[in-house]
Amino acid sequence: MENHHVSNAKVFKAFCDENRLQILELLQNGEKCACILLENLKISQPTLSHHMKILCESGIVAGRKDGKWTHYSISAKGAEAAQLLLKKLTTVTSLCECDGDAVCG
Repeated sequence: MENHHVSNAKVFKAFCDENRLQILELLQNGEKCACILLENLKISQPTLSHHMKILCESGIVAGRKDGKWTHYSISAKGAEAAQLLLKKLTTVTSLCECDGDAVCG
């Protein structure tokens, strides 16, 4: 069973590559076939497959097979989960109650 840190890291890994960000921008206009993504990106098919695997494993993108091609789209559920995760991880949950001279830990 995967711990939550591993699954959370997959979400952020999806956003930490310029090609994956470009793919997400292309998918903002709706579902795209892998062939269309390849036409718009300056990467090889194996490289696209690598990026799509990371995006799909994060849950942010969903893939749908149609013959020999796969069609990809942004997953509303995955995108919402990523937004909630970022908010959760960046929300301060407690304030330091030390006297100001001590180091909080």
